Amino acid sequence: MTETAIDAQLPVPFLDLRGIHDEVADGILADIAALIQSGAFTNGPAVGEFEEAFADYCDASYCVGVASGLDALRLALIAADLQSGDRVIVPAHTFIATFEAVTQAGGVPVPVDVLEADYNLDPAATADAIDDRTRFVVPVHLYGQLADMRGLADVAARHDVALIEDAAQAHGARRDGHGPGTGLATAFSFYPGKNLGAMGDAGALVTDDGKLAQTVRALREHGQTSKYRHELEGWTSRLDTIQALVLLHKLPHLERWNEERRALAASYAQLLADVGDLRLPVVAAGSEPVWHLYVIRTSRREELATFLRDSRISTGVHYPDPPHLVAPYAHLGYGRGSFPVAEALAEEVLSLPIFPGMTEEQVTTVAAAVGAFFQRG
Repeated sequence: MTETAIDAQLPVPFLDLRGIHDEVADGILADIAALIQSGAFTNGPAVGEFEEAFADYCDASYCVGVASGLDALRLALIAADLQSGDRVIVPAHTFIATFEAVTQAGGVPVPVDVLEADYNLDPAATADAIDDRTRFVVPVHLYGQLADMRGLADVAARHDVALIEDAAQAHGARRDGHGPGTGLATAFSFYPGKNLGAMGDAGALVTDDGKLAQTVRALREHGQTSKYRHELEGWTSRLDTIQALVLLHKLPHLERWNEERRALAASYAQLLADVGDLRLPVVAAGSEPVWHLYVIRTSRREELATFLRDSRISTGVHYPDPPHLVAPYAHLGYGRGSFPVAEALAEEVLSLPIFPGMTEEQVTTVAAAVGAFFQRG
């Protein structure tokens, strides 16, 4: 495709939710109208219905809806009895919320480098980082691909530490035949742009541990175990009833939307093979990603992003600053060069548009523009 042809194309947004919302809007609006009449705005029936449905989807015993993915992870750590100063292994390449959950729960994040093979936590490096103060390991299933949970579960068992998973980007992903949920608990975000997204902030914790689920239910609502009976210090972190309604309408479509993402990723992989210095996403053996993001790597990221923007194609960078190098975590004492893979990713990653409803024409337009950039030299 020539540069002129690229410029003539309609803009390609990074994310367009209008298509999936068109599928569910009528049902959601009808349920919201009924909710207005019922007045059950807090802890309405839809919350429990969604918790049951999502627990079943995750093949888990319990689901506890909360206000955000960050709340799900933080409350999971607190409910699992993290104590002030306890050390928690986290990946060095992640969204900052993973670090925030640890520090807000009173723990100390201990970053560990990630693997080139899947950009997720390195089990061998995790084992090396564990000491007698380590209580938890928090794998993040980044970009929609599960971490090596077999390897991490083996490390956790050998060192007697608990696994709590951050699956904010991995709704429906599988690896070695299993979805998220190998560990004690798994935190999900339903931020609007996620594979399963609400229409505002929302999250959930899933677990097979009944005591943990009960504790998180108390923590999300001022620590109360029944009306005005407070046994813990808690928060206001309920899953909003309207968001539960939205999620109930979207959940039945999630598998199909994930399959659309897989097809789009396969098209990108074919169209972008051997283009410039691009490094395309690697899919680990036995992995079935859900492609929350399609992330390429190039030494010319800023130039390419500018060229694509000028071609009316939107991109993103997930994430430009490793958390161990940002101001809130400078006190941890990690300097540049501490985690080479994570730091290289921060300098090279570029996320291309991918979303349910994206057309093959749009994928071709993006790929042609990327190719045109490298042909120009």
